[in-house]
Amino acid sequence: MSEIVTRAHHHAAYNPSYVAEEQHVSGWVGWIGFAGFLMILSGAFQAIDGLIGIFRSSFFLVSNNSNQLVLIQNVHSWGWVNLIIGAVVVLAGISLFSGTTWSRVIAVILAMFAATANLVAIALYPIWSIIVIALSVMVMYAVIVHGSELKED
Repeated sequence: MSEIVTRAHHHAAYNPSYVAEEQHVSGWVGWIGFAGFLMILSGAFQAIDGLIGIFRSSFFLVSNNSNQLVLIQNVHSWGWVNLIIGAVVVLAGISLFSGTTWSRVIAVILAMFAATANLVAIALYPIWSIIVIALSVMVMYAVIVHGSELKED
């Protein structure tokens, strides 16, 4: 009986270092890196849109007095919201490269906020809003499904 127990303890499944070496990393790690760069890029674009809204609100297709806006009553204020969201998304994209769980959670939450903000602002810049929503969905998919492959040892 002791021979069976001894063999079982020497089995590879009982060796924690062997299990750690067997962690499978797929090609999606590259996509998660791409998601981090997308977050940095989309956050920078969001911040630029915010600056345009702050300093030149007449740039957008819809005027301040139009009934086409769903929730936005003042493009200047919306510019500040975009600037803040953009800066935070850039920081979250940078932190995504660390592979920590908190950075992945923050990245997904901020991608959801960016998609929602662009859905609300679809009347201001429709094509760009659709592009940002699609990029946000790609970021969320890559981070949620394959984010654990970035874990630090």
